[in-house]
Amino acid sequence: MTSTRRLFLIAGIYGLAVLLPQYFMEGWVGRDFPPAIMHPEYFYGFLGVGSVWQLAFFIIAHDPLRYRLMMIPGALEKVSFGAAMVVLYSLGRVTSTLLGFGIFDLVLAALFIRTYVRLGRYE
Repeated sequence: MTSTRRLFLIAGIYGLAVLLPQYFMEGWVGRDFPPAIMHPEYFYGFLGVGSVWQLAFFIIAHDPLRYRLMMIPGALEKVSFGAAMVVLYSLGRVTSTLLGFGIFDLVLAALFIRTYVRLGRYE
């Protein structure tokens, strides 16, 4: 059980460390990766929803058995970003750095699913 708590705690800390600084990076993104962000509502909406999911990972870490079902949408959250980055990279629309973040999210999704299945044995 400790490894499950650690997994979701690490996922939440990592996610917040990656997402929260982006709230202050809209101008930088537009300059270094043109064109400028034309729809800031999508940019900030993504950051907001993503940040809230990291808080959900902290809740799961607190009591994994109780919140086991939340691991399924948590894995889908990771797959939605990871799969998008794989597709966008294959189309030449994002950098290899973003592909790396996407692959890391896919690894987390696989670990979430494995943990979900493993915890099912304890119910």
